[in-house]
Amino acid sequence: MSLGSFKALGAAYVIAHDAAEGRAKGQTYVTASAGNHGLSVAAGANAFGAQAVVFLAETVPESFADRLRNLGAKVERHGAFYEESMEGAAQAAQANGWQLLSDSSWPGYIDRPHRLMEGYLVLMHEAIAQMTEVPTHLFLQAGVGGLAAACAGLARKAWGTATKIIVVEPEAAPALAASIRAGSAQKTQGPASEMGRLDCKEPSLIALKGLARDADIFMTLTEEEGRTGHEACQDAGLPSTPSGAAGIAGLLAVPGMADDFGLTDTSCILAILSEEPVP
Repeated sequence: MSLGSFKALGAAYVIAHDAAEGRAKGQTYVTASAGNHGLSVAAGANAFGAQAVVFLAETVPESFADRLRNLGAKVERHGAFYEESMEGAAQAAQANGWQLLSDSSWPGYIDRPHRLMEGYLVLMHEAIAQMTEVPTHLFLQAGVGGLAAACAGLARKAWGTATKIIVVEPEAAPALAASIRAGSAQKTQGPASEMGRLDCKEPSLIALKGLARDADIFMTLTEEEGRTGHEACQDAGLPSTPSGAAGIAGLLAVPGMADDFGLTDTSCILAILSEEPVP
């Protein structure tokens, strides 16, 4: 779909299922997004004869808004952070009879984000098929946690406990780490992060439950650590963004082969670049 992000596997996959059941054409899908999820909703709606309305927080770059409009979506600005834009999208869905299509989940809203995460499994299935040895470590970046939970779940099915799974979040948005620490879903606070697609202050309920079962370590990145990982990828000829390269940034931020991580010179490490550079 030429979206340059793993999110192409998510919302568009849900809309494709609706289309197969005759429920997509003429439908209006509404969502909030920090960028890439909205692109998937817009592209999926465009492909299957539906409409898309995407709510963006003030911190989302206008370049993302333009990309959404180019795919036929209507863009609404609402709130300072992702969570506030999601509240606006949910209210609009209720008021207009639109279909809410979020990449997060909460009590009472489970089925669609669960199907959306099924789409993400394609990415991990392909990675598993190409691995010539079982990785000792898997670094997974997380916003609300959908990608991380889907990848972690399939990794456990394929490799059992042989792989240590590390979830990486911005220090400014430690929703999963704080929730694991507290033993329940937490709403966190912090400044806007340069890792914008990961800048989510509340976790997806489905993702949190999956990662509580499957992940071994939760770590957070400072903005400087995020930039270091991003720049390292650029230097290695693997251009991405601070969000897309956050898993590698997490690896580089591990202090001195820390004992908790069990890293050695012979470790086999899998990380995912989850998006291409933003045009």
